[in-house]
Amino acid sequence: MNQEKIGKFIAEKRKTKKLTQSELAEQLGVSDRSISNWENGKNMPDLSLFKPICSILDITINELLSGKNLNELDYQEKFEENIVNTIAYSTKKINKYRDFISLTLIIFGLFISLSAIMIFPSESSWGSIYSVFGIMIFIMGLTKIINISKWYKKILFIILIFTLTMGILLFTDYFNVKTHHEAPMFRIRTTTTGDVIYYDTLFYDVYRCHFDKENESWTIKKNNNPTINELLNYCS
Repeated sequence: MNQEKIGKFIAEKRKTKKLTQSELAEQLGVSDRSISNWENGKNMPDLSLFKPICSILDITINELLSGKNLNELDYQEKFEENIVNTIAYSTKKINKYRDFISLTLIIFGLFISLSAIMIFPSESSWGSIYSVFGIMIFIMGLTKIINISKWYKKILFIILIFTLTMGILLFTDYFNVKTHHEAPMFRIRTTTTGDVIYYDTLFYDVYRCHFDKENESWTIKKNNNPTINELLNYCS
Protein backbone atom coordinates (compact mmCIF):
# COMPACT_ATOMS: atom_id res chain seq x y z
CA MET A 1 0.00 0.00 0.00
CA ASN A 2 1.70 3.17 -1.27
CA GLN A 3 0.84 5.90 1.26
CA GLU A 4 2.51 8.66 -0.74
CA LYS A 5 0.60 7.76 -3.90
CA ILE A 6 -2.71 7.55 -2.01
CA GLY A 7 -1.99 10.91 -0.34
CA LYS A 8 -1.34 12.63 -3.67
CA PHE A 9 -4.56 11.10 -5.07
CA ILE A 10 -6.58 12.44 -2.10
CA ALA A 11 -5.06 15.90 -2.62
CA GLU A 12 -5.82 15.78 -6.36
CA LYS A 13 -9.45 14.77 -5.85
CA ARG A 14 -9.90 17.32 -3.06
CA LYS A 15 -8.70 20.11 -5.36
CA THR A 16 -10.95 18.81 -8.14
CA LYS A 17 -13.87 19.17 -5.75
CA LYS A 18 -12.59 22.68 -4.90
CA LEU A 19 -12.30 21.82 -1.22
CA THR A 20 -9.68 23.19 1.12
CA GLN A 21 -8.00 20.92 3.65
CA SER A 22 -10.00 22.64 6.40
CA GLU A 23 -13.31 22.05 4.59
CA LEU A 24 -12.54 18.37 3.98
CA ALA A 25 -11.40 17.99 7.59
CA GLU A 26 -14.64 19.56 8.85
CA GLN A 27 -16.77 17.20 6.77
CA LEU A 28 -14.83 14.15 8.02
CA GLY A 29 -14.65 15.33 11.64
CA VAL A 30 -10.85 15.31 11.76
CA SER A 31 -8.16 17.99 12.13
CA ASP A 32 -6.48 19.94 9.32
CA ARG A 33 -3.19 18.29 10.33
CA SER A 34 -4.69 14.85 9.65
CA ILE A 35 -5.57 15.84 6.08
CA SER A 36 -2.09 17.30 5.61
CA ASN A 37 -0.44 14.13 6.92
CA TRP A 38 -2.52 11.96 4.58
CA GLU A 39 -1.69 14.07 1.54
CA ASN A 40 2.01 14.17 2.44
CA GLY A 41 2.06 10.38 2.75
CA LYS A 42 3.03 10.46 6.43
CA ASN A 43 0.15 8.20 7.45
CA MET A 44 -3.11 6.70 6.24
CA PRO A 45 -6.71 7.57 7.11
CA ASP A 46 -8.37 5.30 9.61
CA LEU A 47 -10.27 2.41 8.03
CA SER A 48 -13.55 3.84 9.32
CA LEU A 49 -12.96 6.98 7.21
CA PHE A 50 -12.47 5.20 3.88
CA LYS A 51 -16.16 5.24 2.94
CA PRO A 52 -16.82 8.90 3.96
CA ILE A 53 -13.68 10.06 2.07
CA CYS A 54 -14.75 8.19 -1.06
CA SER A 55 -18.28 9.54 -0.80
CA ILE A 56 -17.05 13.15 -0.55
CA LEU A 57 -14.44 12.80 -3.32
CA ASP A 58 -16.68 10.67 -5.61
CA ILE A 59 -14.27 7.76 -5.87
CA THR A 60 -14.43 4.12 -4.93
CA ILE A 61 -12.54 2.53 -2.04
CA ASN A 62 -10.70 0.44 -4.64
CA GLU A 63 -9.52 3.65 -6.37
CA LEU A 64 -8.57 5.22 -3.04
CA LEU A 65 -6.36 2.28 -2.12
CA SER A 66 -4.89 2.17 -5.63
CA GLY A 67 -4.11 5.89 -5.57
CA LYS A 68 -5.58 6.48 -9.04
CA ASN A 69 -8.72 6.27 -11.17
CA LEU A 70 -9.35 2.74 -12.47
CA ASN A 71 -10.89 1.49 -15.68
CA GLU A 72 -12.96 -1.69 -15.85
CA LEU A 73 -10.01 -3.85 -16.90
CA ASP A 74 -7.84 -2.83 -13.94
CA TYR A 75 -10.63 -2.79 -11.38
CA GLN A 76 -10.81 -6.51 -10.54
CA GLU A 77 -7.04 -6.97 -10.46
CA LYS A 78 -6.57 -3.98 -8.17
CA PHE A 79 -9.53 -5.04 -6.03
CA GLU A 80 -7.88 -8.32 -5.05
CA GLU A 81 -4.51 -6.65 -4.55
CA ASN A 82 -6.02 -3.96 -2.35
CA ILE A 83 -7.84 -6.51 -0.18
CA VAL A 84 -4.52 -8.23 0.56
CA ASN A 85 -2.80 -4.88 1.21
CA THR A 86 -5.60 -3.69 3.49
CA ILE A 87 -5.48 -6.86 5.58
CA ALA A 88 -1.69 -6.55 5.85
CA TYR A 89 -1.99 -2.87 6.81
CA SER A 90 -4.67 -3.60 9.43
CA THR A 91 -2.61 -6.44 10.91
CA LYS A 92 0.43 -4.17 11.10
CA LYS A 93 -1.57 -1.49 12.94
CA ILE A 94 -3.03 -4.03 15.36
CA ASN A 95 0.41 -5.47 16.08
CA LYS A 96 1.83 -1.97 16.57
CA TYR A 97 -0.97 -1.12 19.02
CA ARG A 98 -0.48 -4.45 20.83
CA ASP A 99 3.26 -3.86 21.13
CA PHE A 100 2.62 -0.36 22.51
CA ILE A 101 0.25 -1.73 25.17
CA SER A 102 2.71 -4.52 26.02
CA LEU A 103 5.63 -2.10 26.37
CA THR A 104 3.50 0.17 28.54
CA LEU A 105 2.63 -2.74 30.85
CA ILE A 106 6.30 -3.78 31.07
CA ILE A 107 7.48 -0.28 31.99
CA PHE A 108 4.56 0.32 34.38
CA GLY A 109 5.11 -3.03 36.11
CA LEU A 110 8.82 -2.37 36.61
CA PHE A 111 8.06 1.15 37.83
CA ILE A 112 5.61 -0.16 40.45
CA SER A 113 8.04 -2.84 41.69
CA LEU A 114 11.01 -0.48 41.95
CA SER A 115 8.93 2.32 43.47
CA ALA A 116 7.53 -0.06 46.09
CA ILE A 117 11.03 -1.06 47.18
CA MET A 118 12.29 2.53 47.29
CA ILE A 119 9.24 4.30 48.75
CA PHE A 120 7.86 1.94 51.38
CA PRO A 121 9.98 1.38 54.51
CA SER A 122 11.24 -2.16 55.00
CA GLU A 123 9.09 -2.54 58.12
CA SER A 124 5.95 -2.12 56.00
CA SER A 125 4.44 -5.14 54.27
CA TRP A 126 2.99 -2.93 51.52
CA GLY A 127 6.34 -2.81 49.75
CA SER A 128 6.33 -6.56 49.11
CA ILE A 129 2.66 -6.54 48.08
CA TYR A 130 3.10 -3.77 45.52
CA SER A 131 6.37 -5.19 44.19
CA VAL A 132 4.72 -8.58 43.51
CA PHE A 133 1.77 -6.76 41.91
CA GLY A 134 4.24 -4.88 39.69
CA ILE A 135 5.91 -8.16 38.67
CA MET A 136 2.54 -9.58 37.61
CA ILE A 137 1.87 -6.53 35.39
CA PHE A 138 5.42 -6.80 33.98
CA ILE A 139 4.91 -10.49 33.10
CA MET A 140 1.53 -9.73 31.52
CA GLY A 141 3.15 -7.22 29.17
CA LEU A 142 6.07 -9.53 28.44
CA THR A 143 3.82 -12.46 27.46
CA LYS A 144 1.86 -10.21 25.10
CA ILE A 145 4.90 -8.80 23.31
CA ILE A 146 6.54 -12.23 22.93
CA ASN A 147 3.24 -13.75 21.73
CA ILE A 148 3.68 -17.42 22.61
CA SER A 149 0.97 -19.48 20.86
CA LYS A 150 1.09 -22.77 22.81
CA TRP A 151 -0.74 -22.46 26.13
CA TYR A 152 1.58 -24.80 28.02
CA LYS A 153 4.64 -22.91 26.77
CA LYS A 154 3.05 -19.67 27.91
CA ILE A 155 2.44 -21.10 31.39
CA LEU A 156 6.03 -22.36 31.61
CA PHE A 157 7.29 -18.98 30.45
CA ILE A 158 5.21 -17.16 33.07
CA ILE A 159 6.47 -19.49 35.83
CA LEU A 160 10.08 -19.04 34.69
CA ILE A 161 9.93 -15.24 34.50
CA PHE A 162 8.05 -14.98 37.80
CA THR A 163 10.64 -17.21 39.49
CA LEU A 164 13.55 -15.20 38.06
CA THR A 165 12.11 -11.79 38.97
CA MET A 166 11.10 -12.93 42.45
CA GLY A 167 14.58 -14.39 42.87
CA ILE A 168 16.10 -11.00 42.05
CA LEU A 169 13.79 -9.23 44.53
CA LEU A 170 14.48 -11.79 47.28
CA PHE A 171 18.24 -11.55 46.73
CA THR A 172 18.03 -7.73 46.83
CA ASP A 173 16.01 -7.98 50.04
CA TYR A 174 18.59 -10.34 51.60
CA PHE A 175 21.41 -8.00 50.53
CA ASN A 176 19.70 -5.06 52.27
CA VAL A 177 19.24 -7.09 55.45
CA LYS A 178 22.85 -8.25 55.49
CA THR A 179 24.62 -5.03 54.51
CA HIS A 180 22.24 -2.24 55.60
CA HIS A 181 20.55 -3.95 58.55
CA GLU A 182 17.03 -3.38 57.24
CA ALA A 183 14.03 -5.52 58.08
CA PRO A 184 13.34 -8.09 55.33
CA MET A 185 10.51 -6.86 53.15
CA PHE A 186 9.50 -10.35 52.05
CA ARG A 187 8.87 -11.90 55.46
CA ILE A 188 6.26 -14.35 56.63
CA ARG A 189 5.87 -12.96 60.15
CA THR A 190 7.44 -10.64 62.68
CA THR A 191 7.66 -11.47 66.40
CA THR A 192 8.73 -9.01 69.08
CA THR A 193 9.67 -10.50 72.46
CA GLY A 194 11.68 -8.75 75.16
CA ASP A 195 14.49 -6.87 73.45
CA VAL A 196 14.57 -9.06 70.33
CA ILE A 197 12.68 -8.73 67.05
CA TYR A 198 12.45 -11.95 65.08
CA TYR A 199 11.81 -11.82 61.32
CA ASP A 200 10.79 -15.13 59.76
CA THR A 201 11.32 -15.36 55.99
CA LEU A 202 10.93 -18.24 53.59
CA PHE A 203 14.66 -19.02 53.42
CA TYR A 204 16.25 -17.55 56.55
CA ASP A 205 15.61 -16.02 59.97
CA VAL A 206 16.72 -12.62 61.21
CA TYR A 207 17.33 -11.85 64.88
CA ARG A 208 17.51 -8.18 65.85
CA CYS A 209 18.84 -7.92 69.38
CA HIS A 210 18.58 -4.82 71.61
CA PHE A 211 16.63 -2.99 68.88
CA ASP A 212 16.89 0.80 68.79
CA LYS A 213 19.76 0.75 71.29
CA GLU A 214 23.47 1.50 70.96
CA ASN A 215 24.40 -2.17 71.22
CA GLU A 216 21.83 -3.28 68.63
CA SER A 217 22.95 -6.30 66.57
CA TRP A 218 21.62 -8.25 63.61
CA THR A 219 22.05 -11.98 63.07
CA ILE A 220 20.96 -14.04 60.04
CA LYS A 221 20.44 -17.77 60.53
CA LYS A 222 18.84 -20.73 58.82
CA ASN A 223 15.16 -21.33 59.47
CA ASN A 224 14.64 -23.03 62.81
CA ASN A 225 11.27 -21.72 64.09
CA PRO A 226 12.40 -20.76 67.62
CA THR A 227 10.03 -20.87 70.57
CA ILE A 228 9.12 -17.81 72.62
CA ASN A 229 11.47 -18.92 75.42
CA GLU A 230 14.32 -19.32 72.94
CA LEU A 231 13.69 -15.78 71.68
CA LEU A 232 13.61 -14.40 75.20
CA ASN A 233 16.99 -15.96 75.97
CA TYR A 234 18.56 -15.33 72.57
CA CYS A 235 19.97 -11.86 73.25
CA SER A 236 20.85 -12.41 76.93
